[in-house]
Amino acid sequence: MKLKFHLIRRGLALGAIFVASAAAQDKIDRSALPIPEPKSDSITTLDARDAKAPARFEVAAPQGAPNVVVVLIDDIGFGAGSAFGGPIRMPALDKMAANGLRFNRFHTTALCSPTRVSLLTGHNHHANNAGAIMELATAFPGNTGNRPQEITTLAQILRSNGFSTAAFGKYHETPPWEVSVSGPYDRWPTGSGFDKFYGFIGGETNQWAPAIYDGVVRVEHKQSPDYHFTTDMTDQAINWVSAQKSLTPDKPFYLYFATGATHAPHHAPKEWIAKYKGQFSGGWDKLREQTFERQKKMGIIPANTKLTPRPKEIPAWDGMSAPQKQLFERQMETFAGFAEHTDHEIGRLIAQLEAIGALDNTLLFYIVGDNGSSAEGGPEGTYNEMMALNGVIGKTEQMTEHLEAWGDPTTYPHFAIGWAWATNSPFQWAKQVASHFGGTRNGMVMHWPKGIKTKGEIRSQFHHVVDVAPTALEAAKIPQPKTVNGIRQRPMDGVSMLYAAENAKAAGQRTTQYFEMFGNRAIYHNGWVACTRHSIPWLMVPLPPLKDDVWELYHVDEDFSQANDLAAKNPAKLKELQAVFDKEAVRNHVFPIDDRRVERFNPALAGRPDIMGGRKTLTVYPGMTGMTENAFINIKSVAHTVTAEVEVPDDKTSGVILAQAGYFGGWTLYMKEGKPHHEYNFLALERTNIGADAPLAPGKHTISYEFIPDAKKPGTGGKSILSVDGKKVAEGHIPKTQAFVFSADEGADVGMDGETNVSPDYKPGPASGFTGKIIKVTVEQK
Repeated sequence: MKLKFHLIRRGLALGAIFVASAAAQDKIDRSALPIPEPKSDSITTLDARDAKAPARFEVAAPQGAPNVVVVLIDDIGFGAGSAFGGPIRMPALDKMAANGLRFNRFHTTALCSPTRVSLLTGHNHHANNAGAIMELATAFPGNTGNRPQEITTLAQILRSNGFSTAAFGKYHETPPWEVSVSGPYDRWPTGSGFDKFYGFIGGETNQWAPAIYDGVVRVEHKQSPDYHFTTDMTDQAINWVSAQKSLTPDKPFYLYFATGATHAPHHAPKEWIAKYKGQFSGGWDKLREQTFERQKKMGIIPANTKLTPRPKEIPAWDGMSAPQKQLFERQMETFAGFAEHTDHEIGRLIAQLEAIGALDNTLLFYIVGDNGSSAEGGPEGTYNEMMALNGVIGKTEQMTEHLEAWGDPTTYPHFAIGWAWATNSPFQWAKQVASHFGGTRNGMVMHWPKGIKTKGEIRSQFHHVVDVAPTALEAAKIPQPKTVNGIRQRPMDGVSMLYAAENAKAAGQRTTQYFEMFGNRAIYHNGWVACTRHSIPWLMVPLPPLKDDVWELYHVDEDFSQANDLAAKNPAKLKELQAVFDKEAVRNHVFPIDDRRVERFNPALAGRPDIMGGRKTLTVYPGMTGMTENAFINIKSVAHTVTAEVEVPDDKTSGVILAQAGYFGGWTLYMKEGKPHHEYNFLALERTNIGADAPLAPGKHTISYEFIPDAKKPGTGGKSILSVDGKKVAEGHIPKTQAFVFSADEGADVGMDGETNVSPDYKPGPASGFTGKIIKVTVEQK
C-alpha cells in the first residue's frame, strides 16, 4: 500500500508539471528571445519521494497557433498560372484559391536572394544586406551579404516560441564564401532557425542531378532513372511533416517549401512536357493577348486595365523564321510542363497535410514566383544556361539538334525573352526589372480554413513579400521580438495582411514600398508609383549614368498595369515621389546604387570576402567533394598547373583525380585504364581531351597538367600540357575557355565527379571514384 501511495503522489506531481506548464504560457514575455528560463528555488528536502517538483519550464506556442506553410515557386510571372489567368494548368493552386484568397497586388523584389531574405524576415532586402544575389555581394552596407544581428528570421522567432521548423528546396541566402566545411554555419538554414534542411544552397540546380545538402552535409541524390529533385524534396517534406504530426501532434510547425522550379534549367519529365504539345503555336504576342482577356474575364485584373505594348527590345513573333518558331514552341511547352509538374508536387504535399488532419489549422501562403518570369535566357533562349552566364548568346541553328531532348538530362535549358514577357501579362518587362510590375508583381494565395472564413475572393490591397512574416506572427499571436540574444531588433518593415482577409474593401495598410535592383528602381506611395528602368537583363551594354535616368509616373490605384505615364503631366507628383524614394533608400541602405553585374562576380572587384584570401595555391585531399566555385581557387583564363601525387595499383587504374563542375562545362584530371587524361569541356559545345599513350606502371607517380593562356583576357584559349613524373606525355590546344563561371551548382571533387560528369569517359557519382590512391592535389595560379 505504501508503494501504491508513493506512485499516486508522484503521478499527481507529474500531472502538476504539465498543467502548470500549460497555464504559464499566457504569462510568458515573448518580446525578448530566447525566453529566459525562470530560476528555481533551492530544495532542502533530502528524499525526492517527499518533495514536490516545480512546474517544468518549457516554451509552447500560444494556444491554437496555426501551422505555417510558405510555398514559393521560382521565376514564374503573374500571367503564367491558371489561378491568375495564365495558360499553365496548376490545379493545386486553383484549389487553394477556390478555398482561400487570391492577392492580385502582391509584390516581390524582382530577384531571387533579395525576395527570399525579405520573405523569411519581414525586413526589406537592403536592410538584410541583400541588395542583389549573394554571389554579387559588395563591401557597401545594404549589399554585404551578411544578415545583420538586428534582424532575426521568422524561423528563429517561431522556433523560440515552440514551433518545429523545416526548410526544403532552394535557399540562396548563405554568403557564398561561407559555403564550405569551414563554415561558419550561422547563416545556413539550420543556423537561421530551421531544425531541418534538405535542398540546395545556391541560386539554381540541375533537377536531374542536384547538388543537395541534408543540413550542412553534401549528399548525392538517389540514382534512379526517373529521379527529379522536385519530387525528392516533396517526399522529404511529406516525411517530415507526417512525423511532426505523429510524434508531437499538439506542437505547430513552420514549413518553408521553396522549389528550384521554375528557375532555369527548365527540367521536366517528358510526359508533362507532352501535355502542352502544340498549345503555343500562336507565339508570345498572341499568348499574352489571350492571357490578358482571360484575366479580365476572371476578374483578376480590373475591366479597364490596358495591356502594355511589347518593348522594341523584344522581337515580334511574326518576324521569327519557321525553325525559330519550332524551337520556341518547344521551349514554352517545356516551361509549362515544368510548372504544372511543380504544382502537382505541391499538391501532393497539400494532400498529405489534409490526410494527417493539419490543413484546417494551417496558414498556407502559395506564392507564385519570387520575381517575374526570367528573360535571362536571351533573345532565342539557350539549351545550356551556362552559355548565357558566360556571355555566349544562344542561336537557333546551334540549338535545333537539341529540340527533342529539350528539358531532359542532356540539356540545361532556358526559354526566349518573348515567353518571359508573355507570362508576365499584362505588365511591362521581367525579372530583375524592379522598376515595373513585370519584375515585381506576383500572384499569391492565402489559405487558412480555421482562421479565414471567406473563400474564393480576390484581394487588391497593395502588399509586399515583407508582409508574410508579420502575418504569420499575428496569426500565431506572437509579437515581433524587441531583443534577441540581448541585441535590440530592428522593427519589421512588413505589416500583417490579415486585416484584409474578411474585408475586401479595407483600406490598404502598406502605403509605401521602395524597389531597387541593378539601378532599376521605383517607389510606391499612396496609390502612385514613380519608377525608372536603368538596365535590361539580357543586354550587356554600357549603361547611362544613374543621374541621367528618365523617370515615369503612374497612378496605379487607377492604372493597374502601369500603362499610362503621367510624368510629363504631373511633374510635381513625380518630384514628391522621388523624394520619398530617396528617404526610403537612405533608411534601408540602398545607396550607393550599384548597377554592375559581370564585374561583381569577381570578389576582388566587388570588395567581398573570398575564402582563398588572395592565395595562389590550393592543396586538396581525398574526401574533399562538393567544393563550390566560390570556395575553390579561380583558374579561369589564367595560367595554372594541377599537380597530383597518386599511387597506382595496376595498369587498369581508372577514375577521377580532380574535377570541377560537370556535363555543361568544366574540367577534369582523371585516369582511364591506367592512362592519365585531362579534358576541358567548353559549355558542352567543344571538348579538348589529351591523354597518355601508355598506361602507368604500378607505384607512385606525379601527374601534372599545365594551362598556358593565349592572351590576357576573359575566355582565352591556350596550350594544354599533360606530364607524368616531369616528362610531357600529351599536348593540345583549347580554343576557348569559360570566362566567368563553370557552374551555378556543381563544385570541385577530389577522387570522384559528383552530380554530372565533365567527361563522357566515365559515369558520374561513385562510379567515377578513383581506384588508386590519391595523396594530394595542388592547384596553382601562375
